[in-house]
This record gives sequence, structure tokens and C-alpha cells, in this order.
Amino acid sequence: MIQFQGSPALQTERLRLRKIQLADTEAMFQNWLSDDRVMRHLIKGPHDTMAQTKARAMEILSSYEEDTFCYWGMEEKRSGTLIGVIDLFAFDAATDHCEVGYCIGFDWWNNGYGSEALAAVLAFGFQEMQIHKISAAHNIDNPASGRIMQKVGMIQEGTVRAMIRNAAGEYKDCAIYGLLRETYDLHNK
Repeated sequence: MIQFQGSPALQTERLRLRKIQLADTEAMFQNWLSDDRVMRHLIKGPHDTMAQTKARAMEILSSYEEDTFCYWGMEEKRSGTLIGVIDLFAFDAATDHCEVGYCIGFDWWNNGYGSEALAAVLAFGFQEMQIHKISAAHNIDNPASGRIMQKVGMIQEGTVRAMIRNAAGEYKDCAIYGLLRETYDLHNK
């Protein structure tokens, strides 16, 4: 059974994974939510206004009241800058499975932040929440996201054709990755 604990603060070598705050609205807008280079890989398109981002931040804040909401901002320790987000979602109580998703601002791509944050969230999910399997997906035209998943031990299990439709109305094939707790435990003793 999944042991929900909400979104406690997590630490990595270079990141603080923490709850989003209303004061993060401008950083969220500037660092990724308004950037088409980042948002083109997601179902929802870029935000056009700060008001959209404020509404999203308010939605996140109200969701923290539920211990089943596992959503963290990625704050770079050195600069104190919020560079992205990562979350666990789509929990299935019958199988103790869930999904993980993440989004990182373009200026921080290719610096290892994604795999660092993902490793911390996987550890929390498997060790603290007792999740059995964590899955993730990425558009096949975004192979860098797949490399993040591979770096932390996730295994590609297949490809789903036309799995999502992005904000531009384009259908995208997605590569599906997964990691079982027993595999994680075997490699992280």
C-alpha cells in the first residue's frame, strides 16, 4: 500500500526540492512556463501571461492540502533560483504504481539537474512511499528526457503511437519507461 506523505522537502547535492510558493510565480513564468522551447514538449502550451502562471501556482498551492499531492519545485542551491518542477502523479492503489513527470527551464538543460532531481524523487517514492513501480513518458522528439530516465535506471518498455496531442494540435508518439522497486533496491543497496 502506498504510504502518502505529501511533498516533504528533499535535498540533493545541488538542488532543494520544495513546495511551490506564490512568490515563485515570476520565476515559473520566466524560467519555463512562457518558453516555447520547453513547453512544446508538454500537452499544455506556453503561458502568455503572468496571470496564467499565477492561476497555476494557486492551483498547486491548494493541492498541497492533500497528502496524495507530491509536487516539488527544483531550486538551485547555489543561486536560490527556481529552475523547474517534478511530481509523482496518477497513483494506482490497486497496483501501487504511479507516474513521474518533470519540467526544467531551458537555461538549465544538459547540466544533470533532471537526473539529480529524478533520482531523489525515485528514492523518496520507493523508500518512503513504498511505491511498487514508477513510470514516465517522453515525446520521442525529446530524446534528452529519455536520457534522464536512463541515467537513473529506468528502462524503456515501449512506444505508444499518438499518445498525446500537444497545444499545437500535433499528435506525438511517446516512449514509455518504468522502474520497479525491486530493481531500484538491487542497484541502490
